[in-house]
Amino acid sequence: MARAERTIEDRLREEYFDLLPAIRRVAQHLEAEIRYHLLPISKKLNKYERLVVTSRVKDCESAVQKLHRGRGREGATFDSDHPERYSLRSLKDLAGVRVMAFPPSRLMEIDSILRKIFHWKPDPIKQDGQMLAFKYHGYCKANRTVRGEYQIVSMLTGLFWEVEHSAMYKPDPRLRGVARHVEMSRCRKDVLHALRAFEEEFEDLLPAR
Repeated sequence: MARAERTIEDRLREEYFDLLPAIRRVAQHLEAEIRYHLLPISKKLNKYERLVVTSRVKDCESAVQKLHRGRGREGATFDSDHPERYSLRSLKDLAGVRVMAFPPSRLMEIDSILRKIFHWKPDPIKQDGQMLAFKYHGYCKANRTVRGEYQIVSMLTGLFWEVEHSAMYKPDPRLRGVARHVEMSRCRKDVLHALRAFEEEFEDLLPAR
């Protein structure tokens, strides 16, 4: 029996596991470097303030699916006649770090420090014209093949995103349509608005420093 020809998805999965050691090095290096450069802020936090730095490695299926979604139109498929066009190296976030801070008044200070260190390309996350998170991507010293990404976001929004991502973007297959549901999209905006209102009111009520 003839062996089935490998699909582009198969090739991409093979590429992923070839890249995985480098992806892990980038995530670890980026997290360590960011933690080091933010030490001056960490040491002067007030008791009510928080600064958390976490790293993550995008898993294989998420990476393949993101490249697939990058085809740009609903239902688009990989062109099997040109497998050379597709590489996970083109993704900007195989390795990522998220910096979360509370209250959000610390975000600008964090962003200013890290921009001077990394000089990476900005790709901010916005909603309805308002900034939700600073985001940058580029290559770090650990590897020049795999790009890394870091985000700077308020802690309440960042924690909500973690719950949302686990529940809606890696769910039971029966729930795949939930993230695109109109009512869920409205609820998501309401949650983000409420979190921002809480943060703004908290900061308005803080005693003068």
